[in-house]
Amino acid sequence: MSKIFVDACLGKKTPYTPVWMMRQAGRYLPEYMEVRSQAGDFLSLCKDYEKACEVSLQPVDILGVDAAIMFSDILVVPLEMGMDLKFVKGEGPVFSDPIQSMADVEKLDINKAAENLQYVYDTIKAIRGKLAADVALIGFCGAPWTLATYMIEGHGTKTYAKVKKIIYSNPELMHALLKKTTEALKLYLENQIKSGADVIMIFDSWAAALEESAYFEFSWNYIKEITHFLKSKYPQTPLIVFPKGISGYLDKIDGDFDVFGVDWSTPMELAKEKLGDKYVLQGNMEPTRLYDKKAIDEGIEKITAVMKNERHIFNLGHGILPDVPVENAQYFIKSVQEKTKF
Repeated sequence: MSKIFVDACLGKKTPYTPVWMMRQAGRYLPEYMEVRSQAGDFLSLCKDYEKACEVSLQPVDILGVDAAIMFSDILVVPLEMGMDLKFVKGEGPVFSDPIQSMADVEKLDINKAAENLQYVYDTIKAIRGKLAADVALIGFCGAPWTLATYMIEGHGTKTYAKVKKIIYSNPELMHALLKKTTEALKLYLENQIKSGADVIMIFDSWAAALEESAYFEFSWNYIKEITHFLKSKYPQTPLIVFPKGISGYLDKIDGDFDVFGVDWSTPMELAKEKLGDKYVLQGNMEPTRLYDKKAIDEGIEKITAVMKNERHIFNLGHGILPDVPVENAQYFIKSVQEKTKF
């Protein structure tokens, strides 16, 4: 059975513009919070494939989105490569043993990670078993650069001082870490596809931290390596890339993928001008517009005016925020589906 989201990713005509939201399986839903409380902590929820399946399906049932995205976290990959990860309340993810040397990189185990992530593959299988045949399932990972940032800094950062110091003072170490992480991600994403993911998305959340030359050397080239690997083996599986905050670099974007995710800070007109002929565009509603229905209408109208009759997938320009009213999220999804009908 045809899936509207997959068709849109491949640039095919669809009866309306499909829509989903980043972080749609999350804290704004009371149903999610209930399941999370049952699971205990965040990582326990990620590792419990039945509960992860349940929260992945909630946005499909409650909001009517056109794609489910598996519930997990980008940092399960370095966790299962051998690092110690905890989610600390009020602080977020913390690695107690950040990468500091080549010896630390050598300890990371690529094959162990691919095997230990079985709970993610089980989540995908469980979702696919319960998801309607015409609704797509998105698998994902973090980009090597974004993962490496956490692995070196040990936690979220506003300055990126440690990781950028290594880029300029010890690029060999940085490339060694990125190469190893890239190999782990290839195996991880291949297993996601084998388990039933219809589409793969790569999140480069910290893309904007790097100047142009450094971005292409230390991030984009590794994303391209992953997408080329996947496309050479699974040419019919659509690939989405989402490098956040690189509107100034769009002229140099190229690679073997299908959809470019546009963040809210990048004008849709600019993305369309630079990339619309090469890729399907996804995005880019400002997430805080979801606090107000009039603002939602204005955002939809603005993006639709730019992308009308062009290859497009509706989404937010970043993740939905935890205090957005559920009825506003429902309104956004239904409004897009109604207003973009051909």
